[in-house]
Amino acid sequence: MSQPLEVVPAGSFCWNEQCPDYGVVAAGNLRRYGKTPGGVQRLQCKRCRKVFAATLGTPFYGIRNPDKMLLVLSLLAERVSLRGIHRMTRVKPDTTLVYLERAAAHVQIIEALLQRSYQVTRVQLDALWAFVGHKGEKGGTSKKRSAAPSGAPGQSTWTHGCGSAAP
Repeated sequence: MSQPLEVVPAGSFCWNEQCPDYGVVAAGNLRRYGKTPGGVQRLQCKRCRKVFAATLGTPFYGIRNPDKMLLVLSLLAERVSLRGIHRMTRVKPDTTLVYLERAAAHVQIIEALLQRSYQVTRVQLDALWAFVGHKGEKGGTSKKRSAAPSGAPGQSTWTHGCGSAAP
């Protein structure tokens, strides 16, 4: 599969490379064509008659339970151990690593696309992901650090304000 030119919704174009409508987004050539045994919408191109799952081209393609995959990935983002994820979700550690590899490959494609389209550096992307990753945290401000040089004793909080002569 070649490198995509833009990010588009899953299932918005025909995936058959021999089809005249291959890669044409929102051409009106797709129709719903039932569901897979896992409940994923299938689509059929009206022009070439090829059938494919709506999740083709996403990390969820071929996954029976995409909601469980999202749960596992969110637990990984929260730094839960592989064994902890297995205890909570009954997903084997090997499967968790497969989910992680699929998501990482997809992120690499999106980062390459962003770098090509918007001319950002790797450092800028890392800063963007760090910023986006901290959006949900409480407080929103960083902790104040002591102005004392490293290794110097800071102001004691035990004696502060209790009438003692300590600074």
